[in-house]
Amino acid sequence: MPEYQQAQQVQEFTNEIFEISKASWTAQNRRRSKTQHELTEAEFLALDILAKAGRSLNVGEIQREIGVLPAQMSRIIRALESKGEKPLVTCRINPGDKRKIDVELSPAGTEAHHAYRQVKLGTIQQMLEGLDEKDRNELMRLLRIIRQNIHKSLHNNAL
Repeated sequence: MPEYQQAQQVQEFTNEIFEISKASWTAQNRRRSKTQHELTEAEFLALDILAKAGRSLNVGEIQREIGVLPAQMSRIIRALESKGEKPLVTCRINPGDKRKIDVELSPAGTEAHHAYRQVKLGTIQQMLEGLDEKDRNELMRLLRIIRQNIHKSLHNNAL
């Protein structure tokens, strides 16, 4: 395939993925319950990192993982401390290094993380329902390649 056609095809794929993303966002907004915490993607990523770690992390560790600026990370943490009736995270001064702040997922944060994740997963599951087994297997194969490319890109940009 000539380079121009290949570039045009990649642009078409890019547009299609973007349109799928927009439709997914709309579906998620409609599925979200009225009692659920409104989380930004960065707030969810912070909760997700803490949930996967299973322990407290310092603000800098979370910041590096998400890839935001220090001022943005401060706003994310403050937002998570003040969302809803109970804080989604708790913060403490690190006993080993008083310059660092340790952040831990609270029980309310665990619930909010789970609820947000379930809405996302439910929307994706709904989008995949019409695919037969062959198409699901092919899509899975392609998604794994795309995810590997994203991880390579993130690793290369972090260096």
